[in-house]
Amino acid sequence: MVFERLADKWTLLIIRVLRQGPCRFNQLRREIEGISQKALSQTLRKLERDGLVSRTAFPTVPVTVEYALTGLGDTLSNRITPLLSWAEDQIQHVLEAQRQYDSRQ
Repeated sequence: MVFERLADKWTLLIIRVLRQGPCRFNQLRREIEGISQKALSQTLRKLERDGLVSRTAFPTVPVTVEYALTGLGDTLSNRITPLLSWAEDQIQHVLEAQRQYDSRQ
């Protein structure tokens, strides 16, 4: 179950953003390129259910909701940060390997 959650690309990106501190929904949406409102909402609910993200509603008009990593989410963040850094550093190499592979097919 945990690996299934981590295999979701949005999970890793959400955790990366929340590692910097609590965020509101629309701020998360702006920070994560390509994520739909529905995908963000569903993934946040799953992460909250798993105890990785907390959701805090503030009594404003309209209601303000903020998401943050829990202690458990923070321990996960510490583990995946090197993976995220590797992915960002190596993306050009991966894309080049894909181009080379595709040209041979």
